[in-house]
This record gives sequence, C-alpha cells and structure tokens, in this order.
Amino acid sequence: MTPDDSHPLSWIDDELADLDVHGLLRTRGTHTGAQQPQLEIAGQQLINFGSNDYLGLAADPRLASAAVDATLQFGAGAGASPLVTGYSTLHEQLELRLAQFEGTQRALLFSSGYAANQGTIPALVERGDAIFADQKNHASMIDGCRLSRADIHIYPHRDTGALAELLTRQSGARRRLIATESVFSMDGDLAPLVELADLAERFNCMLLVDEAHATGVFGERGRGLAEEQGVEDRVHVRIGTLSKALGCAGGFVSGSASLVDWLLNRARPYIFSTALPPATCAAALAALDIVRDEPERRQQLAERAQLVRQRLAELGWQLGTSASQIIPLVVGPADRATQLAGELRKRGLLVPAIRPPSVAPGESLLRISLTCGHTEPMLDELCEALAELRVQPASA
Repeated sequence: MTPDDSHPLSWIDDELADLDVHGLLRTRGTHTGAQQPQLEIAGQQLINFGSNDYLGLAADPRLASAAVDATLQFGAGAGASPLVTGYSTLHEQLELRLAQFEGTQRALLFSSGYAANQGTIPALVERGDAIFADQKNHASMIDGCRLSRADIHIYPHRDTGALAELLTRQSGARRRLIATESVFSMDGDLAPLVELADLAERFNCMLLVDEAHATGVFGERGRGLAEEQGVEDRVHVRIGTLSKALGCAGGFVSGSASLVDWLLNRARPYIFSTALPPATCAAALAALDIVRDEPERRQQLAERAQLVRQRLAELGWQLGTSASQIIPLVVGPADRATQLAGELRKRGLLVPAIRPPSVAPGESLLRISLTCGHTEPMLDELCEALAELRVQPASA
C-alpha cells in the first residue's frame, strides 16, 4: 500500500478518472465581466448559449443601480434568518410584489429555487403520503421528494394517462401531491397543465408546478405557463425563481395565505437560512417592473426561439418536443455531446453538453438557451455551425 492509498480520500482520484474516461467529468470556466450574450472565457470570446438569462436582465443597469442603492442603505448582507432579524422592508416589498405579479394571496422568498422545492415539498407531504412526479422533473424537485419520506410514484414524461392509472391504484395515501415543472429544464417542452389540473381535481390531489423556466417568459403578463394555459386558479402551489428570466438570485413560492403561513413555520430551508441580501430584493423589484413594462422582450424571445427550432429541425437535428427558449439537440452518448460542444467552442460558440446525471444514460444532449439579447447574426452563426457539424461523422 502506497502512502497515497492510505489516505481516507484516495478513492476520489479513481472516481474522477472514471468520470473522465466516460465523458462525464465536469469542470468550470471563469468568465470576465457581466453575464452577456457574448462572454470571454479563458481569453476566448464566445457567443453565450448557456445562460438562463432569458430576458437579458442580469446585466441591465436598472437592476444594478437598484442593487447599489439598496446596498448603501441596507448593507451587503441580511445578517440572519427571516424569522430572526433578516426580514427587511425590501423583503416585505418583494413578497408583496410577487404575490401581486402572480395573482395570489401571498408569496414567500427563499434563498434559491432549489431551496424552495426542498423546503416546500417536505412541508406538504411526509411518511404515509404519496407524491406523483414527472419522470423528467428537475433535481431540486427530486431531492425535495426524497426528503419528504413520502411514497414517490414516477409517471412517464408528460403521460397523463399513466398518471391517472397511478392515481387510481394509489388511493390509500393520506395526502397526495402531483409535482411537475411547467417548462422542463433540459428538454424545453411543456407540461400538460390543463390535464394535470383536471386529474388533481378528480383525485383530490394538491398540484405543485415549478415555473422556474417559464416565469417572465410565458403568459400575457409573464406569470408563466399556468397563466398561458389558463389554470392559475387550479394550481395550488407555484414555485418560481428570480435567477433566470428575472436576472437576480433566489426563489419563491406563491399561493394562498394559509400555504405561506404553513411554509413559514415548516419549510426548513426557509427557517434555517439567512435571508437574501436586500440588494437582491431591490434588483428583483426592478426586474418585475421591466417584465410588466416591456412585454416585447418575451415576445421577441418566443419568435426567435420558434425560428431557431424550425431551422435546426430542417437540418435534421433531433429537438424532442421543445416548445420554448430551451432547445435540446439530442445526440445520445455523453462523449458525442462533449465532442460536439468542443467543436462549437472552437467556432466561438458556447453550447453546454448535458450528460448524466442531468439526463438519463444514452440521452445526452447539447442544450441551447436563447435570450432576447441574442442578435440575428448570432443565431445565424449558431445555425450555420450546426449545419456543418450535422454532416460530419461522429468520429470527425
């Protein structure tokens, strides 16, 4: 046994090497400056198709100015949990604005969308209850379900017929929760919310919808897919994020007053986390103003996403059933996705390779995230590069 082999963490090097061999090793790239449609990473200028900054607000000077003013007034950090001394007038204003924006009685801020799911799901169900979750839900929802200790039943992606059968067979649970994303984060397709709301009513279930990738993007007022599909009043729990289209950080839950009061008392990530920095709340308030006042941002995003989907489908790329600003190019093997991402990077295009465990084995993909800041020449450059790569053999 060598000295290195005797170290309690020596196994990590072997595991990392195995990830690398299978094309699954993840590394980070450091960019300079603000989040923009074009980034400099390791000295290379790249058109950025990896960001969730869908409305181009992360670097908007109005958000930055609001954050600076709030920092000067309230300081850099909140200092404590919201239940101790961390809840400022800015936190209160943002929760009131979010409830108004969502058309609900109340809203509750979390440190992230991940924390919102991890706190909300276990607060709603526990051992002896049942969760019915879409097969392709985000990791934050999966982890929230596991933490709840409820019985978890996974239904095939967007298959409401299979869900109905599960609900029929699993009728003995005390409480039942249907949990789904609205816009799925890897595939960019849409949940059938009308059918899910019908099933929730038919089987007396709670319905939780994570609107992370739809908030600010879908709906006449940007509330999300529930607004677009006309089921806002039939969704009992809506999860949202401030970190994507709203360009900030943090998550939130919107719903009834009693729901928020319950989460305030039972959601552990809320109770035991320091509150968001006040500056973040101020920036989010500015972002909500822009979402209200500049609907052309989401309209432009929708139009360009439709055009890119059409062009890539005509080139023969497999896009699944994407109907949003998230466009997957399904390629299968993880090493093929990594290879294609590398080829695009050589051409000055940042398109992340998505591999297990983010997707199932054999379903690796390139994930194109469009924002309203992408110009037509940028989109042309992307499509032209993918046209070239489409005709190359996998070993090229």
